[in-house]
Formats: sequence, C-alpha cells, structure tokens
Amino acid sequence: MGIGTFIDDAAPAERALRTAPVARLARASAARVDAERRLSPELAAEITAAGFPAHFVPRRWGGSAGTFRQLVDAVAAVGEECVATAWCAALYAAHGRLAAYLPERGQRELWGASPDVRIAAAVVPPAGRAVPEGEGWRIWGEWHYASGVDHADWVLVAVRLEGAGGGPHGHGPGGGTHAAAGGAGGGAHGDEPDGGAHGADRGVPEVRCFAVPCRELVIKDSWHSLGLRGTGSNTVVAAGVLVPRHRSFTLAELDNVREGADRCHAVPHRLVAPLQFAAPVLGAARGAWRHAFAAERAGRPGVRAAVTPEVLARADGEIEAALLLLGAAADRADAGDAGPDAVTRNQRDAALAAELCTTAVDRLFRAGGTRAHLDGDPLQRAWRDLSTGASHATLAFGTAAAAFMAEKAAAFEAGGGATPGGDTGTAPTFDAAPAPAPGAGAVGTSAVAPRAATPLTTGDAR
Repeated sequence: MGIGTFIDDAAPAERALRTAPVARLARASAARVDAERRLSPELAAEITAAGFPAHFVPRRWGGSAGTFRQLVDAVAAVGEECVATAWCAALYAAHGRLAAYLPERGQRELWGASPDVRIAAAVVPPAGRAVPEGEGWRIWGEWHYASGVDHADWVLVAVRLEGAGGGPHGHGPGGGTHAAAGGAGGGAHGDEPDGGAHGADRGVPEVRCFAVPCRELVIKDSWHSLGLRGTGSNTVVAAGVLVPRHRSFTLAELDNVREGADRCHAVPHRLVAPLQFAAPVLGAARGAWRHAFAAERAGRPGVRAAVTPEVLARADGEIEAALLLLGAAADRADAGDAGPDAVTRNQRDAALAAELCTTAVDRLFRAGGTRAHLDGDPLQRAWRDLSTGASHATLAFGTAAAAFMAEKAAAFEAGGGATPGGDTGTAPTFDAAPAPAPGAGAVGTSAVAPRAATPLTTGDAR
C-alpha cells in the first residue's frame, strides 16, 4: 500500500477551518466579485481569518497541518456561495503545503511571524529564466494564472534551468549542479541545504520553484475569462529579482514522501493535487442545484415544466456521487497511502467527480429557461464557473483514465496475470497517459509516483 510514516496528531481544534463567516460574505459578494474580476479585500481577510492559508502550514510555525478531508468539505461549502472565492481559498491552502518544501530558513522567512500568509503560485508550466548569482538566482519572466495574487503576500514561480542541472555553483550554462529530475532529497528535510538537489540522473535540466515577495513583482491585469472571473488569476512579472537559495526547491521534490513529517506533508503531490481543484467544482454544482430547485419551487414561468423531478433527482444523485468520490480520495490522502494505485485512483476519482458535476449542471442550466442565460443570474454564474474550473488540466479524465488503467495493467503483469478472481490470462494493454509537452512540468517522479506518466500540475495551470 505504501503507507508513509507521519506524525499522527489531529489538527488543533482552535485552527479548524471556520467556514460559515466566509460562506456568508461570499454569498453577499458573489456578483461583485464576478464583476470586478477579483476578490474584495474583505473577502481575502475573511479567508485568512477562517484559517485557509494556514491549513497546511507546519505546526512548528503555528499552522494547522490539517487534513485533506477538512479542506474538501470547507472549500465545497464556500463554493456553494461563490466558486471564485472557494477557488482562491483552496489554492491559498494548497500553496502553503507547497511552500513547506522550502528549506528551514526559507520557511522561517514566510511564517516566522505568522502562519496566516497568503501565497499565490504560477508553477506549471515553468517560464522565464534564472541566472545564478552568489548564493541564489536572479530571475526574469512572466508567469500566468496566479489566482488570488492581488491579495497575496508571496508568489511561487517556476523556471526550467538551462544547462545540466541548475544550482548556483554548477558548471553548465545555467550554473547547474546536475540535479536529478527525480528530486533525490526530501524537501525541507533533505541532506542538502536546498532539500537535496543532487540526484542520479545527470545532465537533466531541473525545474526550480522560487518564493518571491509579491512586492518585488509586477502584477499584470490579464485575467479575462468566461468563468471564475473573480479569481483574479493574473500574470506576475519579474524583472531581475534576486532570490536566495533558501527560498527555492525543485519541482521534482513535490513527489517525494517525507518520513517523519506532518501527516499532510508525508504524501506525494500527485496524490492530492486534484482535490484542490475538484472541491470548488463540487461546491459550484451544489450551488447550481440549489438555485434550480428554488426556481422550480417558485414556479418561475417556463422553468417548472422543464426542471422536472427527474431532472432534479438525477442531478442531485450525480452531485452526491461526486461528493462520495472526492471524500474517498481525501480519506486516502489522509491515511497516508502513497502507492501508485492510490495516486492514479485519486486522479481518476477527482476527474470523474468533476465530470459528474459538469453533467449535472449542464442539465440544470439547459432546463433553466431563458432567464438562466441572463447576466447576473446565479445559475448562469455557477455554470460558467464550474465549466471553467472543470476544464483545469488536473481534472482531464482522459489523462487520468489512461494513467489509472496503465497502473492496473502493470499490477496485472507483476502478479503473473492473476485477476482479483484468481483467473490468469493475457494482460490487457493500456497506453500510459501521454507524456507532457516540454515545459508542462512533469520533470520526473519519485519511487512512489505512478508508473504511468501523468502531468505534475500545481498552482493554477490551465
């Protein structure tokens, strides 16, 4: 099963996510957030007070080191009221988990004063360039889709370093250390000062993540989207920003299992990445169903005839099935199951949950009549937001299905062709998921990653 070793303590009760105040304000602000294409300062503050940015921050910095089930439930609840708010809340939480891969000194810079630090990210695909300088790198470039960046304190960006490796004291054109694409170290707990950059695969360019204070970047207003307008997923620009070594880690480290870490940090990123994107989609579907049901109960002309009990019941069942899938995926992550079967199963289940939600809301929207298509209608906004969120690369069912079935085929072969029922025969052949295009961020896997190649998606890659 590949169960990792972790600190088995429950998150402190006082740091539990406080969803109700955020949900109330999100409901009142949803139309404004959609129109202004960003969260309001009040909403960002409420998200912080609720504990989302601190949810995965290590306990030693005062964070919750909370559970994935808590996050899925809380994000979905907020998403019923405003999907954009839920999206940003989920990513502020998820990016706190990513930043825990920084070396100890880097973590202290972020959280030494408080765990309530909002972190945006634009990590996949990597962009820009980094030139070694002293004990760090100077970076230039533009990174797109940094959700919630208008209210962020820090931003994580990624650069594919040129040459063989990418350390500041290497010998390649990019100053490389000949780092492993697989990330040999253990994040903040690695033997190297930067968490372990010296791996076995020499000469492979590494992708390195950099933590940059938001004040050192320029935010370009570039987010004009059909849905999730309120996420403010704008572009960040760096013009020669110096980033010290202790504020960086390799993207490959995200799939290392870190022994002795808090429970939420002892699992590979591929196991949990889909949850942060699927949870807002689930919330959107719930909210859409509620609006459709209210319209049917109110006897809105033309709606009651179209929104039949069959339509409502079928959509409710699909949304409930999505909830069960995501809950099971979150529970696997919380149990610390880091094996390839769990990884590919979580990817499949999250993608399938998003597909179920999309099917349900498409049906409700079509039955909603002309009024549902008007600007300002809550069902229209939920449909737009869900359609945009469910199209995220992490939730692509075709990719997830190929990885899942390739893992099944590999397990079948390893078992000598034995099926669960004891039969033997020729193993079915399934193509692995297509390898990501250059720059897509799949720079290698650790021993616990799935056998099938699946894109390493983090941040807000579209």
